[in-house]
Amino acid sequence: MKTKSYSTLMLVFLAGLMLPAYSGAAAEDPLATLELMSRGFNQVADQAIPAVVFVQVAEKIKVRQPTWQTDPFGPFGDDFFERFFGQPRYRDRDEDRQSPRQQPREQEFKQRGQGSGFIIASDGLILTNHHVVGKADEIEVKLKDGRTFDAELIGSDEKTDVAVIRIKDSDFNPDKENLPTLPLGDSDDLRVGEWVLAIGSPFGLTSTVTAGVVSAKGRNVGVLNLQDAYENFIQTDAAINPGNSGGPLLNLKGEVVGLNTAIFSRSGGYMGIGFAIPINMAKFVKDQLLEHGEVKRGQLGIMIQQVDDDMAKALDIEAFQGILVQDVLDDSPAEKAGLKQGDVIIKLNGRNVEGVPGFRSKISMMPPGEKVELTIMRDGKEKEIDVTIGEMDEKQAARLRAGESGGTEKLGLEVEDLSPEAAETYGFDNDEKGVIITHVAADSVAAEKGLRPGQLITSVNRREISNVEEFLNAVEEGTRNNTVLLVVKDRRGSRLVALPLED
Repeated sequence: MKTKSYSTLMLVFLAGLMLPAYSGAAAEDPLATLELMSRGFNQVADQAIPAVVFVQVAEKIKVRQPTWQTDPFGPFGDDFFERFFGQPRYRDRDEDRQSPRQQPREQEFKQRGQGSGFIIASDGLILTNHHVVGKADEIEVKLKDGRTFDAELIGSDEKTDVAVIRIKDSDFNPDKENLPTLPLGDSDDLRVGEWVLAIGSPFGLTSTVTAGVVSAKGRNVGVLNLQDAYENFIQTDAAINPGNSGGPLLNLKGEVVGLNTAIFSRSGGYMGIGFAIPINMAKFVKDQLLEHGEVKRGQLGIMIQQVDDDMAKALDIEAFQGILVQDVLDDSPAEKAGLKQGDVIIKLNGRNVEGVPGFRSKISMMPPGEKVELTIMRDGKEKEIDVTIGEMDEKQAARLRAGESGGTEKLGLEVEDLSPEAAETYGFDNDEKGVIITHVAADSVAAEKGLRPGQLITSVNRREISNVEEFLNAVEEGTRNNTVLLVVKDRRGSRLVALPLED
């Protein structure tokens, strides 16, 4: 009995911390406070559920059926007839023409899937995930009140997993349908520990509501499984399961602060960790898709890394304060503005910089031509620098990724393009092609295999490479087998190195 009373008191105490002070019955009756909190959840759910849709998709898949499946004689093919009758069951009179039985038949079927989404405009505009609708040939959305509409894909961005669809029924009239919509909040204002609600259709169970808190922000966990993905997830313990993808994450004001996207799970079901795309990122992608049909991202032209303890001591700054500029690309917006290698960026437009993923995502969401103010630490002093955002292209993105990730952490080494200076330093001809190893982690498999700085990687997975971009692409393909085959060259000659990927 004492244990039950203690638990009740703890819940009341926590609820009191999370709710403003109430007078009257709520102040005198602790259970009334819990009831008020419950009503708050109920109010958000009642307002949001009508605008959350169940998304069903179909993708046309073509497969080539084995010949025996369409053979009217079933398993009795030519071998059977030759063995017992001395001649093939079927002989084509035209020797130049292949037997119909020998031609596999291509069949088309529909692969179906489902997820969630939510309406953000009265004209039927809906936000959801790329992995829900990005490859769909048919999209259907169903509302809580039973209305069902066909929808079309307006645009999709794999690198953020955001997609925009719109109701397209020929008889759809926005003025008459009176569609419910959800307001979009500001995910930058979201705080760790804040209560949030997730709504969606887990396992096809529509209009499911779960509650939890924001567990963390700025998560870059690799769940999108893309080398150049933009991950800056909100982590929450609000239950998210398969089918929740594309649904809204809401604050207690009823505003959408995130787009539910992924879960961390060893079993395929809920394990207390879910991830949502910050709604500010989703809004940026949505606007770009509506305006340009694609996403145009901003860039500064710098390679960056987190400031750890050792780096902080060397720079005489607080640990984990800001991000370090590793390098500045030639003729980049950063170089033109005066940013230098070794600068530590501590603020972006007056807001503290908390980490590499968040900073990278914020810069990518700024349109080219926009001016930003960076507060940096240089030689122990603060300085403000104004930079005009440039437009990212794929070649620059590959080079920046290589610099920021060290080529690939899974290999335990860092590489860079073979420049004439590097070729001269390490004794290679000027016409050599490949990437030079600049660093090998001491406790890595690469070190155990004898890889050293100054060696030249000329081939990855039997594919010749000539720059960092080609190296990254070849390594990414090799991850399917959890190993990478390298051709490594030094003064002694070339050798093959099979490198297992580290976790």
